[in-house]
Amino acid sequence: MLLSPGYRRLLLLCVLLGVPIALACFFFVGLQHQLQHWVWTSLPEAAGYDTPPWWWPLPALVLAGLVLAPIVTRMPGAGGHLPVNGLGGPPVGPKALPGAVLAALATLPLGVVLGPEAPLMAVGSGLALLAVRRAGAGGDQRAGAILATAGSTAAISTILGGPVAAAVLLIEGAGLAGAQMVVLLLPCLLASATGSLVFTGFGQWTGLKIGALALPDLPSAANPDAGDFLWGVPTAALIAVLITLARELGHRTVSWTRRHTAVRTVACATAVGVCVAAYALITGRSPAEAALSGQAALAQLAADPHAWPVGALIALVACKGLAWGIALGSLRGGPIFPSVLLGTATAMACSGLPGFGVTPALALGVAAAAAAVTGLPLSSAVLAVLLTGGDAYDQMPLIVTASVVSFIVSQLVRRTEPETAPRPATGAAA
Repeated sequence: MLLSPGYRRLLLLCVLLGVPIALACFFFVGLQHQLQHWVWTSLPEAAGYDTPPWWWPLPALVLAGLVLAPIVTRMPGAGGHLPVNGLGGPPVGPKALPGAVLAALATLPLGVVLGPEAPLMAVGSGLALLAVRRAGAGGDQRAGAILATAGSTAAISTILGGPVAAAVLLIEGAGLAGAQMVVLLLPCLLASATGSLVFTGFGQWTGLKIGALALPDLPSAANPDAGDFLWGVPTAALIAVLITLARELGHRTVSWTRRHTAVRTVACATAVGVCVAAYALITGRSPAEAALSGQAALAQLAADPHAWPVGALIALVACKGLAWGIALGSLRGGPIFPSVLLGTATAMACSGLPGFGVTPALALGVAAAAAAVTGLPLSSAVLAVLLTGGDAYDQMPLIVTASVVSFIVSQLVRRTEPETAPRPATGAAA
């Protein structure tokens, strides 16, 4: 099949589609950030505030609900996938694409506590399927499914650090090897993490060289020690519990919004605004830290973690976590980025414990949160490695361990909860 002319044409078409999809995603993200900056920076400054006042999220989120309600109830595709269902489900087609884009651009900048990853995947799959139909190949369902998945992968790679993370996310999320892959993957990840830790420790203690694959001139090492694992494993479990409980709130919100959808969508958006405003009132900090997708707040937290008191981090987890859970079942956007901030904030609040370093806490927070929300431990570890940057090599044993622990704990918590509705598989299979 790889050598067949049809498959080669399909590969060429994917290359050609990658350019317009990337351009569309670039302008989508750029416009979203411009609108976000206007709502949360330019407009407050024009009103005479250095930072948005505590009440700023209330009218912003009410407006988001009023805009989203008719999109969800009247436009094709209902504004895109529900974020509580992860990044899975059927691809968004051309007919549903306008609603998904409009819902994202009209509500994400207003602070709905969701990320842009799901709308970006909708842009990728919708444009790919549109190209297939324009080319007269709409009858070939297999080629259409491949191109839709390729388009989604190309789109999400623009914000996940490149094609490697997107490809791993796709492979693991699609479940190409079935349930047996997860059964085999978890012990392999743990065994490799343990082996890497042992080799690293013995290399330091003995001074012997092992000739491992490595590149010279990397940043200085910051190896995790026993204290990091002692506190890191229960912290990863705590993150998994918090993320899973928030997702359960999202499932309950879905059940509540099935009736009187328009009115209850506005009510949920208002509740999100109340949670964000409560964070600003409790901490005296900007409400923008609890609103939006969390990318900017995550960068600030990683750059200067000591600027955040433990009380502020706890308030962020409580208020943003509640807002995120409500948004998962009622609004539109991606679930991953806010969960990563919640996991990182939880880990950083615990980093003051004796022997628990800031860098290991940051790394495991990203991995544990991503694994809990996606159900994809390998992809979550890869994402954490990419985000950790120069420190990733030394933190990989802790990253992998945190990812596996979080995945297992989240599965255990879900098994103990009553089902409120049928749940599609969480993942990136489009």
